[in-house]
Amino acid sequence: MTTAKTENVHRLDPVWNRIRQEAQEIIDNDRSLGGFIYAAVLNHERFGQAIGHRLAMLLANQDINAELIIQAYSAALENDPGIGRAARADILAVYERDPACERYIEPFLYFKGFQALQAHRLAHALWNMGRKDFALFLQSRSSSVFSVDIHPAARIGQGIMIDHGHAIVIGETAVVEDNVSILQDVTLGGTGKEEGDRHPKIREGVLLGAGCKVLGNIEVGRCAKVAAGSVVLKDVPPRRTVAGVPARVVGYAGCDEEPARAMDHNIDGNGGQDS
Repeated sequence: MTTAKTENVHRLDPVWNRIRQEAQEIIDNDRSLGGFIYAAVLNHERFGQAIGHRLAMLLANQDINAELIIQAYSAALENDPGIGRAARADILAVYERDPACERYIEPFLYFKGFQALQAHRLAHALWNMGRKDFALFLQSRSSSVFSVDIHPAARIGQGIMIDHGHAIVIGETAVVEDNVSILQDVTLGGTGKEEGDRHPKIREGVLLGAGCKVLGNIEVGRCAKVAAGSVVLKDVPPRRTVAGVPARVVGYAGCDEEPARAMDHNIDGNGGQDS
């Protein structure tokens, strides 16, 4: 039975309320999924509880059981409520940018890019709380389960879409700002054995095309676009498109709508000059 308190929580959390509505629609359409949907969504009053449970079901193994992961997520959320807000923004990003996503519930239940990103948010929170070995365990499990390897120290903003979520590598000192889209097989890595700050800084609104490699302590400027298969070894100016091996400026990315939101992988071919 839904209590007045629960109804109030749902009213104040429209993303979670929408997910719950869609969960009930799944059951109405296919009763055989009732156990799965209740366990994943409807048995939880709050979004944070559901995220922690979902991660636990996906990442637990014989070494670290599900209850320990649930407890860790609860502690991390209490220490940093921002991870819950970021998760909501990530769901909206996937829904808005991925034409294959028709409901809010789909990233939550099925999309490993979203799930791997939430695993990183938990690992990053634990890393900052001094629980570094638990964080490294989550990184290792996420790499095995999702094929997404993000160092717990990497700093990632909100409103991020990791599309397909396969063969993603993000190094320890990397920074990814808000509203970035990352396609499959992207590496944000170093260039060798250097120490210290050695990984890329991806600014707001950037689109990273499938298979691109951005290497070293370089900056990809705001609203830039990196074409699929490119290898970026030097700074990318804001609002430009780069392509090739090594990558060079080949066009103007625009910023009326951030490339990460537009998800347009075309190259305008105007040589990088403003239109």
